[in-house]
Amino acid sequence: MSIFASLYDKVIQWSKHRHAPKYLASVSFFESFVFPVPVAVMLLPMCFSQPKKAWFLATLTLIFSVLGGIVGYALGLWAFELVAPIIHSHQSAFDTAQSWFAEYGVWVVVMAGFSPIPYKIFTITSGLLHMPFLPFMIASVIGRASQFYLIAFLISTFGAKMEPKIRQYIEWLGWGVVVLVILIIVGLNYH
Repeated sequence: MSIFASLYDKVIQWSKHRHAPKYLASVSFFESFVFPVPVAVMLLPMCFSQPKKAWFLATLTLIFSVLGGIVGYALGLWAFELVAPIIHSHQSAFDTAQSWFAEYGVWVVVMAGFSPIPYKIFTITSGLLHMPFLPFMIASVIGRASQFYLIAFLISTFGAKMEPKIRQYIEWLGWGVVVLVILIIVGLNYH
């Protein structure tokens, strides 16, 4: 069964839609505080379908992701009651995030911004813990820019060569990401 190949093909098709940048901006924004799917799942195929716009798309993603991160921070800071269901559904992940904040400080936001760890957990936790806003913003920009500009660089530099290989191994890559996310979640729950 080729779940990821058909999904990949569908996202490539959607990425050519005239409103695709608006959809990317929306997903980038909401992924930072509520949406469960990593925005790279949409950014990567969009960059493949429009490699000349890869840097623009990465910048658009960065801007709206950081704006969404500000909303996550504000929710954690001022609207704990609104985010309580999100926190309770990921309680052990939030507990781990709090311990990581205590141990690593602002660097945990950089790590969350770059890695497949759900960024929303760290935006909300940053507000909950009253992390100073300026370091939060700087860490968010560094972490998110590192991920999105790496994608833009790889696609704009190697895109034509990479796309057939990614298409060929999309099932392995897709399931690999699923396993990685599960391992991270299990690790967060048992840390």
